[in-house]
Amino acid sequence: MPDRLVLDYDAMLAPRLGRGIEPADIAALATRFSDIHEAVQHRYNAGDLAFLDLPAGGEVVEQIRTFAEGMGQAFDTIVVLGIGGSALGTIALRQALLRTGWNEAEAEAREFFPRLFVLDNVDPTTIAPLLDRLDLARTLFNVVSKSGSTAETLAQFLIVQQRLRAALGDEGWRGHFLFTTDPSSGPLRAIAEQDGIASLPVPPGVGGRFSVLSAVGLLPAALVGIDIDALLAGAAAMVQRCASAALHENPAGMFAALQYHAHERAGAPIHVMMPYTDRLAGVADWFRQLWAESLGKRVDTSGAVVHRGPTPVVALGATDQHSQVQLYMEGPFDKTITFLTVRSLPADLVIPHAFPDLDALAFLGGHSLGGLLEAERAATRSALTRAGRMNMTIQLPDIGAHSIGQLLMLLQLATVYAGGFYDVDPLDQPGVELGKRLTYGLLGRPGYEAPDDPAPDSRHVST
Repeated sequence: MPDRLVLDYDAMLAPRLGRGIEPADIAALATRFSDIHEAVQHRYNAGDLAFLDLPAGGEVVEQIRTFAEGMGQAFDTIVVLGIGGSALGTIALRQALLRTGWNEAEAEAREFFPRLFVLDNVDPTTIAPLLDRLDLARTLFNVVSKSGSTAETLAQFLIVQQRLRAALGDEGWRGHFLFTTDPSSGPLRAIAEQDGIASLPVPPGVGGRFSVLSAVGLLPAALVGIDIDALLAGAAAMVQRCASAALHENPAGMFAALQYHAHERAGAPIHVMMPYTDRLAGVADWFRQLWAESLGKRVDTSGAVVHRGPTPVVALGATDQHSQVQLYMEGPFDKTITFLTVRSLPADLVIPHAFPDLDALAFLGGHSLGGLLEAERAATRSALTRAGRMNMTIQLPDIGAHSIGQLLMLLQLATVYAGGFYDVDPLDQPGVELGKRLTYGLLGRPGYEAPDDPAPDSRHVST
């Protein structure tokens, strides 16, 4: 059995810090968590939390495996067209589980698996140069949108489809798309059925930001050789581990409870996630959307206006020790820091002995870059703790698919539990929907009105 992820929250507690969360607070949180855990189970039974079923695999995973081992072998490059939850999970998996520089490596170094690009924005200065240099005849475009109506993704699709038609003809273009979308409705589903385009379903009960372990993330992962069975097994292990309603036995519940209490009772609304390896930076970016979009709400579950939610921030160790830690050490007591660390990195470099007469260089000799990175993390954690700054550490046993599966499921479950503590619905996003509707209006989509904001007053515009 692979090693388990460890959550170390000692430096969130007042006995260690001299401030922060008291043991009595933990007892109160544990009592409340028991009710939250039961409410989450009720939502699961009602079909609202279908992401918890994804680790079990099933028919869709077999379809993914069949495609990856069959038709998928015909392509040198995979390009994911998506945004938000349709892209960030795939980026996190790519960065964590593929070797650095994957897309620049020769085919043999990639074991002849394809390159993987993710176009998660509509900036033409990024999209045009990539499309210009791709061999379209050897490229598969995975169009990902649960609703099938995401404007940014459909715009990307239309541009790519035009290029493929021009390059491959009116029939040839179809074999270079695979749609990941709703199983029965939406524009992408209609196009797939009309034009015979291969497709995979996003389960109806799985929201975009909770979809990384569905076909959304699993298809591109499988195409580039990531062990999706191990990924799902790690997630399943975390689901089982979090089956307990006892707070001290449930790491996702404890993470949610402490972050909630730090915000609402200890004045720390800003949550910094700080991985100490570049490989986990994508996970921090993915979590930022998960935490912000799920918990930042204007109204609570009763309909009362509350304007509630934490603010997630991403930092990277050791880089951001030189750009942000000064603020975390001596600025306002309004933050918690969560370190992401790995017990064993997949590679390391030994620092050579040289310049023995220069103390600033000589002491480094014989250490490794991995050892230096870990020393920087331990020192930053110790310094923050001595300064009374709340922090916790999530340690992975390694950067492997099973460990990443554990981490992704931990953070998804923690988000749902946090919704219970904040008394908001973590599954909706009405603020995002308003922006979408106004965008449609600005672009002239029938049935949608453009914003009625007045023209800028020239007295208030700097020119």
